[in-house]
Amino acid sequence: MHTKKHIWASIMIVLIIAFDQITKLLAKKHLLGNAAVTFIKGVVQFNYAENQGMAFSMFSGARWAFVALTAVVCIGALVMMFKNKIPSLWAYWSIGVIVAGGLGNLIDRIIYGYVVDFIEPTFVNFAIFNIADSAVTLGTISLMAYLVLDLFKKDEKPAEEKDD
Repeated sequence: MHTKKHIWASIMIVLIIAFDQITKLLAKKHLLGNAAVTFIKGVVQFNYAENQGMAFSMFSGARWAFVALTAVVCIGALVMMFKNKIPSLWAYWSIGVIVAGGLGNLIDRIIYGYVVDFIEPTFVNFAIFNIADSAVTLGTISLMAYLVLDLFKKDEKPAEEKDD
């Protein structure tokens, strides 16, 4: 019924994962053991890091717990997506972006035992991150925006019905 949507979502997920994995391979090849490389002076540099935990290296050493949790969440989200349990196209695509990021980092955890990070903001004291982290963050922001707007829509509907 919604095969076009599923095909395009699958392509998007694969492309995000591919971009993430290619950039991590490049970081490993060119940055590992070398000094940071300025990308935009005063804004961002590329600096190789291995993250064994989650955001900001929290819970380092819980590799298989992260693998299991990420796999369960991603599989659950994919099942919801492909069984058409997400009625909003906005929420559907947001969840797809989050899944792509989760799978990108899951691949690292399984293969290496850590996540390769390499994007380091220099204008603010912040964690080094990667493309998959960006996908999870942006997908989550998009999903939260959808949910907040959806709440306001639901609040407006009863008021409109009262006017009738």
